[in-house]
Amino acid sequence: MIIFVSKKETLDHPHFLKSFKKEGILTIQEGNGKVITLMSPNKWEAKMGNDWIYLLFDTFQIRSICEQFSEVSLDIVEFASKPTIYHSKPNSVIPEGPKTNGSLMFSLLREPNWNKLLFQISQPTLVKLDSTEKAEVKTDLLFPLFSLGTKEMYLGAEGDVKILKG
Repeated sequence: MIIFVSKKETLDHPHFLKSFKKEGILTIQEGNGKVITLMSPNKWEAKMGNDWIYLLFDTFQIRSICEQFSEVSLDIVEFASKPTIYHSKPNSVIPEGPKTNGSLMFSLLREPNWNKLLFQISQPTLVKLDSTEKAEVKTDLLFPLFSLGTKEMYLGAEGDVKILKG
């Protein structure tokens, strides 16, 4: 069943959160009609592929998924003005998760509604963009990582920075 959220600039946080907490997975059709799947990292299995991105609501969460960052790398994430997907080496203490060429992908969502949803989930959350799953819920709100200005960068623990797309 799809539940439509009619308010243009908000998400139905309580409903979305309840659905996510119940199953650990939630499929959303966002404002452009594209479908995303949010999932708790402990639900991920290798057969699901590696094209998942960790979503974060605050920079302190980077430590839980990536190797220790240099101040330069942290500053790049903190002061980024456009939606950005970062590639970085995973923290050795995290369980197996989606990786491409030994790196995981993450993004810090700053858009207030999506950030609030992630804050309420209160853990790094995986997202699959352009999911083929059927949407459980729908919102008019656009998902930030679908914007034309989305960049991709590699950030190394030593301060290495490489622009991959941008």
